[in-house]
Amino acid sequence: MTEHRESGLGEGSDPAAPETEREPMPTGPERVHQASVPLRERIKRRGPMLLRRGQVDLTTTDQRLLDSAGEADWVHTDPWRVMRIQAEFVEGFGALAELGPAIGVFGSARTAVDHPQYAQAEEVGRLLAEAGFAVITGGGPGAMEAANKGASEAGGASVGLGIELPFETGLNAWVDKGINFRYFFARKTMFVKYSSGFVVLPGGVGTLDELFEALTLVQTQKVTRFPVVLLGTAYWQGLIDWMRDVLLADGKIRESDLDHLHLTDDPADAVRHVIDRLEADGVARPSGSYPE
Repeated sequence: MTEHRESGLGEGSDPAAPETEREPMPTGPERVHQASVPLRERIKRRGPMLLRRGQVDLTTTDQRLLDSAGEADWVHTDPWRVMRIQAEFVEGFGALAELGPAIGVFGSARTAVDHPQYAQAEEVGRLLAEAGFAVITGGGPGAMEAANKGASEAGGASVGLGIELPFETGLNAWVDKGINFRYFFARKTMFVKYSSGFVVLPGGVGTLDELFEALTLVQTQKVTRFPVVLLGTAYWQGLIDWMRDVLLADGKIRESDLDHLHLTDDPADAVRHVIDRLEADGVARPSGSYPE
């Protein structure tokens, strides 16, 4: 029997058929190595792009990815930042999409544990949780910690959206679901997208930033059905008076812009206002208790 393996003929082949000379498979540098091709004849595909002549580079995307000897400056370039920004949005949307009705609670990170405002924030967190809302804070200490504590101890969803800062220590111990962000604008989007309203306790520049962003989005109708409560009349009354006596009097805002703000000293009244405003706007109330 003839051994077909030596002749290169497979079973069923015609031994009389003339052999076809095959071009040997290029190996090593001969395999389309652009460095050995004259510049005018170079051609290469990189993903969806076609490159010719001087546009052809001599490395591949995988090669550059796996090359650990190169410089790392590229991680600080805008295209790479876009990927990190996208990742933060994906992570935030994925983590909060099934959270359910939620209210954002803001206030100073500097509020001491023994301060009456801490107790107020804790009470707000508890009442919101008992009413069926998740509580979303900035995840820091002070008033934010207090609101998270009240929500968590009441068995509600206690969420903290932290931010990378040079002088803060991360999420507080009462955050049950937390996300840390590099970028303020990604974090702000999560607050507004997944909160149905804000309760704002006394705070500084960051608190004012969140407050006026909410008012801006309501005024420009970027968000609708968004009650905003200011808790602490002694702290906030001066701001309301200035807005009325200066901004409104000078025609810079409308009376309806001030109507979006509800001022109170009572945590129960704050939560009742949130519920009542949402129901008046056609938003179904969560299946929780109504504060007395």
